[in-house]
Amino acid sequence: MFTAILIDQGEAGRTVALTTLDEADLPEGDVSVEVAYSTLNYKDALAITGRSPVVRDLPMVPGIDLAGVVTESAHGGWEKGDLVVLNGWGAGEKHWGGLAQRARLNGDWLVPLPPAFTPRQAMAIGTAGYTASLCVNALVDRGVRPDQGEILVTGATGGVGSVATALLSRAGFSVTAATGKTAEGDYLRRLGAATVLDRAELAETGKPLQKERWAGVIDSAGSSTLANACAQTRYGGTVVACGLAQGMDLPATVAPFILRGVSLIGIDSVVAPAAPRMAAWDRLARDLDPGLLDEIAQDIALPDAVAAAGRLLGGGVRGRIVVDVNR
Repeated sequence: MFTAILIDQGEAGRTVALTTLDEADLPEGDVSVEVAYSTLNYKDALAITGRSPVVRDLPMVPGIDLAGVVTESAHGGWEKGDLVVLNGWGAGEKHWGGLAQRARLNGDWLVPLPPAFTPRQAMAIGTAGYTASLCVNALVDRGVRPDQGEILVTGATGGVGSVATALLSRAGFSVTAATGKTAEGDYLRRLGAATVLDRAELAETGKPLQKERWAGVIDSAGSSTLANACAQTRYGGTVVACGLAQGMDLPATVAPFILRGVSLIGIDSVVAPAAPRMAAWDRLARDLDPGLLDEIAQDIALPDAVAAAGRLLGGGVRGRIVVDVNR
């Protein structure tokens, strides 16, 4: 028997509750994992609160991340005792996820826990930090260099933004961190931001072309923020889009792309192949100071995840939420 957050549909309607389950209830998979830590991401909060139709099947255990130890394996890549990490692959949406003490998964979805991190630290990074690393790699792979100018990071106090700021600073870039939480300026500067920008300066509809400011951008907002970021990117610069916190729309024109040669790159972290996943975790292991994770992350117990989901959607959370599933 094990404990999990379970989303279900009963006669009285939709329910979300801490539930005791049997391992026989777990879905099909070729690797069983004893979960040590999970996380609470924006997508998990949407699933738990029901504010967006994230969950495809019920009943469902949410949680797009987990770190733990393999207890059984019929997969050639994993053995009992291996420490593993899961990010994405539809966990918590189409397949039972990490907000539970046990999981059964497809072994192809897993990556080894980097020796540089404990399971708790890996979840302080989680999908948000892994996505941030994918974004930084995309900028570097496109040839963006520190000597070309500032990098804008939007949503900088969120999980993606926090880790992106730290990674970019470590790589020698000058980071401008845009946030609606300007009172968190000291936090962002400790992560490595050179400048803190009020997100209001980017949030409203702007001109198709604006003053050139950024050599590169990592954006998790979408909508007008992304449009303005593109309009302010310098000739030949690269904008990386990975989120839609402000909206899914993009009220922009083609002007930055055909008059300044700006590139807009999309980042998918859910079903990214093994090679970029491993490259992202390699950068995190190499360049992310584990000491910063105590700044970025806060810990909660599994029973507290439901209440924390509402706070996360309400903008009341800085950085990352790590869930100790055994508390």
